Amino acid sequence: MPTTTWQKSSYCGEGESCLHVAATEARIHLTESSDPTESILTATPATFLSLLHALKKDPTLG
Repeated sequence: MPTTTWQKSSYCGEGESCLHVAATEARIHLTESSDPTESILTATPATFLSLLHALKKDPTLG
């Protein structure tokens, strides 16, 4: 069974609650470091890309 490899956001400072990302060809997984096992968002790469575009277009959404 493959394990999920999480990467911490490069924008995260020491001791802060941070976004962690794991990716496969079929899914993008996001979680917050303060609750890594409970708050997981899963999306297809296309849906995640749409979210990123929306956030970049309107920074007040994030």
